[in-house]
Amino acid sequence: MNGPVFLREIWPSAQEVADVIGRSIQSSMFRKSYGQVFEGDERWRGLPVPEGDRFAWEPTSTYIRQAPYFDGMPKEPGPVRDIRGARVLCLLSDSITTDHISPAGSIRKTSPAGQYLVSHGVAPIDFNSYGARRGNHEVMVRGTFANVRLKNLLAPATEGPFTVHLPEREQMTIYDASLKYAAEGTPLIVLAGKEYGSGSSRDWAAKGPRLLGVRAVIAESFERIHRSNLVGMGILPLQFTPAQSAASLGLTGYERYDILGIGDMPKELTVTATADDGKVTAFPARWDFGVRAAPARSLTRIHESVEVLRRNGADTARDLLSAPKQDHGRNAAYAEAHAGRRIFVGVELCDQQLTRPFPRDVVEQRRHHLARATPIGIEID
Repeated sequence: MNGPVFLREIWPSAQEVADVIGRSIQSSMFRKSYGQVFEGDERWRGLPVPEGDRFAWEPTSTYIRQAPYFDGMPKEPGPVRDIRGARVLCLLSDSITTDHISPAGSIRKTSPAGQYLVSHGVAPIDFNSYGARRGNHEVMVRGTFANVRLKNLLAPATEGPFTVHLPEREQMTIYDASLKYAAEGTPLIVLAGKEYGSGSSRDWAAKGPRLLGVRAVIAESFERIHRSNLVGMGILPLQFTPAQSAASLGLTGYERYDILGIGDMPKELTVTATADDGKVTAFPARWDFGVRAAPARSLTRIHESVEVLRRNGADTARDLLSAPKQDHGRNAAYAEAHAGRRIFVGVELCDQQLTRPFPRDVVEQRRHHLARATPIGIEID
């Protein structure tokens, strides 16, 4: 053929394409491909399948491990206790995001999480990401505050997951410091600036600090959903008064902190910081934030969720939480009728009244109201 050939000259028409499909594609092809899709091949059918109706935790898995939230949980919740002699794990500035707190990106070989994976026979090329391994609390707790851009003012010459262990001010990773504090029985707090917990709502940004031993976060302001997630994990979110901050109060982060009167649940608590030279700085901190349903006491009962669901059936809670918004009124009436059974509690959070009944002991909360977290035992010491 002489001369150029244009695409429009050889491109089939829509009718020609339809004719070819009609001659070539048969329904039997789909029946053959999908009729046995759940049977799998011989290798799939040959995989060992655990018996029983509960998930069989694999102790050697580096992706999914049984979290320790229920370990040592008493049948009845204990009293709400004050925080005494706490040390600062992180002294942070403004706009600390949930990715600073719990990164979802790659895992460095030299990081505590990377060393954990190497010790379990995982090659660095197979590390994957924190986000992919979020089902393994051992990885995630080591990755808490492990963002490579985190600047902890307790270790000013560093960038990344570093702090100092007090009182000797020995520099080490945040995870290693938390282990030393745990061995000493020392509770931990975080001091931060404005907009703490901003960014995407990430449940591990509350779970991770809790597993590190953090009992309270004192910040100038919080992102609303992250603050709720902290409450859901039993971490006390306290806010400086508008005219105050860690810097204005002269706090260095090297002090010991006492937070007393938590069990009385006043709208304002007094935090006392005692420096090594004996200087005492006392300052007020808000914690009401529109949460007006005795959060500490109700949170200590979250661990009863297992028993409540066993008594009343998971279907009841699931139906209530998955119901469309137009059913809120009906659900509220249902909750009121069952109030005598002590299944529900009214919660007013962030100046938004939850008219939908909230099963007191169920923690599969809707993401935009409360933390999306595994059922856990909550204790505010």
